[in-house]
Amino acid sequence: MAVSFEFSTAERVLFGAGMFDKEAASLAASLGRRPLVVTGRSLHRAEALIATLRKLGGDPVVFSVEREPDLDTIRLGVLVAREGRCDCAIGIGGGAVIDSTKAVAALVPNPGDVLDYLEIIGKGKSLPVPGLPTMVAPTTAGTGSEVTRNSVIVVPEHRVKVSLRSPYLFPKIALVDPLLTYELPAKLTASTGLDALAQLIEAFVSVRANPLVDGICREGISRAARSLERAVESPRDAQARADMALASLFSGLALANAGLGAVHGLAGPLGGMIGAPHGELCAALLPEVMAVNISALRRQTPESQTLLRYAVLAQILTGDSTAKPETAAEWVRSLVCNLGIPRLSAQGFTLELLPELIEKAKVASSMKGNPVVLTDVELETIVRAAL
Repeated sequence: MAVSFEFSTAERVLFGAGMFDKEAASLAASLGRRPLVVTGRSLHRAEALIATLRKLGGDPVVFSVEREPDLDTIRLGVLVAREGRCDCAIGIGGGAVIDSTKAVAALVPNPGDVLDYLEIIGKGKSLPVPGLPTMVAPTTAGTGSEVTRNSVIVVPEHRVKVSLRSPYLFPKIALVDPLLTYELPAKLTASTGLDALAQLIEAFVSVRANPLVDGICREGISRAARSLERAVESPRDAQARADMALASLFSGLALANAGLGAVHGLAGPLGGMIGAPHGELCAALLPEVMAVNISALRRQTPESQTLLRYAVLAQILTGDSTAKPETAAEWVRSLVCNLGIPRLSAQGFTLELLPELIEKAKVASSMKGNPVVLTDVELETIVRAAL
């Protein structure tokens, strides 16, 4: 069978322990003189870089993001960058910080409002011109946003999360240093790590999977399987942290080029409805989506190549060369339980919200990559099982 695909990512990807302290200042200075430096609640990670940039003659403008970005956060960031005459953007933080950096940088030179370019609830226009050049450095190991072409934005009035999506959102430089994740609490290490695993698994069985993504997913899944629990239990285990930083990076590479599936198709709108952490929602849904997908494939297309992929996945996760597809879901369910991920009911989800969730999930962009079209009943089965 003929194979054809395209693969896109950040212009440069640098990985290594200690890479941030060694390279960040010179890389940032190469992008511009007046960067917008986007951080989380604390400036801790960025203070030394900001000081160095000032010594090099730069004039950084700081913008803090305290939660998952919403429309007002992005609008404020664009205003700050424009008023500060920023010529590039640097993001240091978790997925929320990196998504904010990418969205703000993309919108600064473009006309109109963020809603003009948002999918589903906005006008879905294409960005006409490239944004500010960006460098991002993740401090969590989960979203892979440092190498993706989208930025996830919360829209509270619509009770949904949607993406600003464009090739212009790929960062110019992705700087991935496992040392930046050492201070991540156990709870966040677990939930972000499971988000990365979910992205790797969904890309591996996606309808858009391709040979290049396959290799990336296999390597990432193997590293997450052997190291996620160890990173939670021993946060300064260098090998475990490096494995999870790579798994997260690979998950971003994979999803940007093969898409996702029902886990993220449900988690996106669910996060907008109940405001729960994205990684925890993905983790709670992951084994149940896997189980229902496998069941649906066995019923609809028992000779499906995707069932073979689930078997390969089970073999990678367990190390058992005879493992069956269902074993993959069982293994992940056990991992989620061992890591103490809360059920959906503990996050505030009630069955009264189920009809709204299903309707929103069916039109979510991530759902297009799921390896089988799920019925309303099957989607309900997934959510009830995750309660």
